[in-house]
Amino acid sequence: MVFQRIRDMREDADLKQNDMAKILHCSQQAYSNYELGQRDIPTDILIALAEYHKTNVDYLLGLTRNKTYYKDM
Repeated sequence: MVFQRIRDMREDADLKQNDMAKILHCSQQAYSNYELGQRDIPTDILIALAEYHKTNVDYLLGLTRNKTYYKDM
């Protein structure tokens, strides 16, 4: 589920994989592997994704359907 959610959020933001990779300071190939589920996403990348998309890590991991950004609580 995390793989689909990060892809959907990237597409909703009208970003290409290369754009997201630059934001996260990783290669496009590494980011592609995250979206395809071929590589585990490191904790620091998960946090950066949640902060960029203004959501929470639990949402990205599929543990909740609540997208509320923790800083908005």
